[in-house]
Amino acid sequence: MYRRIRDLREDRDLTQQQVAASLNITQATYSRYENGILDVPSVMLIKLADFYGVSIDYLLGQTDSPKRRK
Repeated sequence: MYRRIRDLREDRDLTQQQVAASLNITQATYSRYENGILDVPSVMLIKLADFYGVSIDYLLGQTDSPKRRK
């Protein structure tokens, strides 16, 4: 999961600070999520999925398809 959120951010040419600001967290907290130092809470998983427009299953590595199911 941690690699996926970093890849999604980098693919969009965003900084950790930009993503963190959008999620109302510090850059340090977001960095810890990306590096696997801190577990991502379920509330934040939902926010990350919404922010990147992908499914939570994709973030968690349960599927390789980032598309959301309806």
